Amino acid sequence: MGAGSSQDMSVVEIPATARHSATLIFLHGLGDTGHGWAEHFRALKLKHVKCICPTASMQSVTLNGGLKMTSWFDIRGLSPDSPEDEEGIKEASQKLKDLVDKEESEGIPSNRVVIGGFSQGGAVALYTAFTMSKPLAGVIALSSWMPLNKQFPAVVKGNQTTPVLQCHGTADHVVPFEWGSLTAKLVSSFNSSHELKTYPGVMHSSCPQEMIDVKEFLSRHLDTE
Repeated sequence: MGAGSSQDMSVVEIPATARHSATLIFLHGLGDTGHGWAEHFRALKLKHVKCICPTASMQSVTLNGGLKMTSWFDIRGLSPDSPEDEEGIKEASQKLKDLVDKEESEGIPSNRVVIGGFSQGGAVALYTAFTMSKPLAGVIALSSWMPLNKQFPAVVKGNQTTPVLQCHGTADHVVPFEWGSLTAKLVSSFNSSHELKTYPGVMHSSCPQEMIDVKEFLSRHLDTE
């Protein structure tokens, strides 16, 4: 486990098992770490794809009574009109952009990099993808939502044709399926390559079919030349 782009962020890396020609950067959800997701992606056997799974720093989370836990930004409520931690969201987004820049400095162009995440991590990935001008290979958002959504599409800078895979369980009570639907509607209004896959009865978690769909998406958009 090496140092990340910030002193308060650690990174788990799954190296490519064949010639490294593409990279996946995936952010975990609230209170989690990068380790579990790294093992998920190791199991997918992506061969030429390096997987980077950072762990967020510890910070107080208003939603959980101020308890400290790994978090990309503060969550102040779970209703659509709850105030948002704009500064924290933008800081987390910059960390993700820094990781993309680091891959570029090591020879992997941004259009061979997929960014994604689960729940809060997916929120950071969605926000980042459309507020950066560098082209990405794809975006994956699992059980997630678009933060600072009222600022869109005015803040969009790029990736309007970049493939986006959004996945959501219909029984999710943490990030309600309705949020996923509204996010899909918003993103598809300024991105022409968006798809939403739904999983009946799945709560706020991943499922085997979702990981099959993620692998298919990665294989399709990070295929070796």
